[in-house]
Amino acid sequence: MHATITLLPGDGIGPEVVREGVKVLKAVGAKFGHTFEFNEALAGGIAIDQTGSPLPDESLAACQRADAVLLGAVGGPKWSDPKAPVRPEQGLLKLRKELGLFANIRPVKIYPALADASTLKREVVEKVDMIIVRELTGGLYFGQPQGRQDNAQGRAAVDTMYYTEAEIGRLMRISFDLARQRRKKLTSVDKANVLASSRLWREVAHEVAAEYPDVEYEDILVDACSMYLIRRPADFDVIATENMFGDILSDEASMLAGSMGMLPSASLGEKKTSAGGQFGLYEPIHGSAPDIAGKGIANPLATILSVAMLLRTSLNLSRETEAVEAAVEAVLAAGHRSPDLAGRDQPMVGTKEMGDLVVAHL
Repeated sequence: MHATITLLPGDGIGPEVVREGVKVLKAVGAKFGHTFEFNEALAGGIAIDQTGSPLPDESLAACQRADAVLLGAVGGPKWSDPKAPVRPEQGLLKLRKELGLFANIRPVKIYPALADASTLKREVVEKVDMIIVRELTGGLYFGQPQGRQDNAQGRAAVDTMYYTEAEIGRLMRISFDLARQRRKKLTSVDKANVLASSRLWREVAHEVAAEYPDVEYEDILVDACSMYLIRRPADFDVIATENMFGDILSDEASMLAGSMGMLPSASLGEKKTSAGGQFGLYEPIHGSAPDIAGKGIANPLATILSVAMLLRTSLNLSRETEAVEAAVEAVLAAGHRSPDLAGRDQPMVGTKEMGDLVVAHL
């Protein structure tokens, strides 16, 4: 197979973890006889510094031409002034919108070797294996009007949570399809007791649920879900929810795994690849972590697991995906830990070393 992958290393630790993801992809290519062509492009704060735009036109074009996109992270204190006219995150939002990436898939799986890395008890987290499906192109992050209003009465700001039934329906169908491939249980999360947009969400979700009688379905309010993720996280299979709720809940769920450095993600739309898979953007859920950038201590496993998702979802390479996932599990079972996962007096390995270990186990 020949596939083209656009790299958006981004800011902070982004280039460091993407480098390890590429290393694993090259090893997969050598082992299984595939050729991966990599094209690197600018996005985020570094793109603002060099071009004035968080997503230059040529970067977007490179993503549109690719079979898949691998992203590091964007943003950092350098570009965080709330009054700044251009922010790194605007590039990411534009990328999702322009590429039609409306569903963010975030698996949360507890590796046996890491069950004690969580701040929760082992018996609470050891059977956790869920997927959070977050709607990506609607809701508060995109609704209009949006902005700041300063007048004689003082400062004010407005954000609008806006959803259409079509946006909700397509997200729910992807979620039900995933549940059908897993334990056949879907939880829809909303705030229907307060928000009109959530009442529409629940109405459409029920209509789609009727198309999947073989999947167990439940509605949960977002505040209750946030509690249940701590109290009984192993009960969840697939969670489907809107943009902001998904953003918050998936970060909460990452702590079940011991570190955000363990969680991959895929942002998907309806576009198909030449391999017959779904075009997607793959990234670790963590941020740019500028405080540790350049120190060589970032955990690359979330990026490497994102690479595994890329292989399966966009390139239809199941055997290769399983090989990468097995290599990650073997490295952890052997006791190797990046600083974010290491317990007291436990030996630690750096970013490059962790990537080398995964390649060695391949």
